Amino acid sequence: MAELTLPENFFFGAAMSGPQTEGGWNVGGKLENVWDTWSNEDIEAFYNRVGSYVGNDFMHHYKEDLAILKGLGLDSFRTSIQWSRLLDADGNVNPEGAAWYHELFRAAREEGLEPFVTLYHFDLPTFLFRRGGWESRETCEAYANYVEKALHEFGKEVRYWFTFNEPSVEPENRYWHGGWYPQHHSFREAVVAQYNISIAHALGVARYRAAREEGALRPDARIGIVCNFSPSYTKEDPSEADLEALRMNDGLTTRWWLDLATKGSLPADVLETLARLGTPVPARPGDEEVLRSGVVDWLGCNYYQPCRVQAPSRDHDEWGNPLFAEPYVWPERVMNESRGWEIYPKGIYDFGMKCRDEYPDLEWFVSENGIGIEGEYKNRDESGQIQDDYRVDFVRDHLSWIARAIDDGAKCRGYHYWGLIDNWSWANAFKNRYGFVEVDLMENYERRPKKSAAWLKEVTTTHVVK
Repeated sequence: MAELTLPENFFFGAAMSGPQTEGGWNVGGKLENVWDTWSNEDIEAFYNRVGSYVGNDFMHHYKEDLAILKGLGLDSFRTSIQWSRLLDADGNVNPEGAAWYHELFRAAREEGLEPFVTLYHFDLPTFLFRRGGWESRETCEAYANYVEKALHEFGKEVRYWFTFNEPSVEPENRYWHGGWYPQHHSFREAVVAQYNISIAHALGVARYRAAREEGALRPDARIGIVCNFSPSYTKEDPSEADLEALRMNDGLTTRWWLDLATKGSLPADVLETLARLGTPVPARPGDEEVLRSGVVDWLGCNYYQPCRVQAPSRDHDEWGNPLFAEPYVWPERVMNESRGWEIYPKGIYDFGMKCRDEYPDLEWFVSENGIGIEGEYKNRDESGQIQDDYRVDFVRDHLSWIARAIDDGAKCRGYHYWGLIDNWSWANAFKNRYGFVEVDLMENYERRPKKSAAWLKEVTTTHVVK
């Protein structure tokens, strides 16, 4: 691919989250969250029995890590406030938790890095999960209170706020596909959770707007949401049934959130199909007005892989859930065998064109993108440095398609790489390493740059992709 240049004001940063990096799971008044609970109840569920407890020890390495980010030419980073660290069980600010985030934001300012702050990254406090979690409207109200407390606590320190990270992933993994604690297989529960998260998002944005009116926020503050967008594709010569599968998959995973973020509503065709399948959303009187508050200033796009679907071969799965699509294996696909994900850089271009054509006023940035490799330690050279040319190839190809999208009218403003410093990744723990910087678990979480780090610095400082 030819050499391409990104705009001068295009920003580069790193993406991370509180529960995957901080550690200190039970110190400073922090409450237990669902990952701590699962780790305590069934440590065997996690790769190499590495549970949620330490992350990559960011709470002890944050100054070093921020210096690493700055040294690689980055100007920003996204992390999350942990609800379970900031508030106590009564919904009031935990002073020790607040002090940690004040210190983190102070250190970021000192290093010249802009923090992008996500308010929720899958880490529901366990006491709320046990009272119904995202199946309960009580959790929506508790979330709105949490957002209000966070905004008033840090409103003068943080410019960029995001209500949720990947709001469709938790309903899928926790309630439908059985991958996360408590490993349910109920599409009905997933629909309820996704709808309630949508309500919670809208309530959070409303609290943001109110705090702004009160003068509690910086005048240049912005609110957004970070979604995992996997562009939907089907066969090159699709049947009507394949196109129906495409419509519904795209509707649930992409249009749902784009409509909410730009129009303050949910796609009517998707809601109608859900009702017909016997899994209607739990709408209440007044919800349409609530959802109208969900319009944001911009959004983040997490892109790792495309989603290829075809018509289902049966109406229901083995748990009795309705099926509206099945995976389609594209004959030309290229795979990251470690993660089991297709590598398709053009997908980010296609997403940019969808936004340009269907949501023309929407500004966005790539909030996560990265490649995780299993057994990366096997790629050390004689000096001990990991040789990860595949990571350079992956990021170069994606940045090239982003540059093309911008040239063709996409309002993409920046790029954050996921896992720039190796971090803990849910039940996979440290199985797949994403970083440009290695974390050595056997040497007190020592940080070491991989070969790719030098290439990244050249791109971030020149904005030339080659």
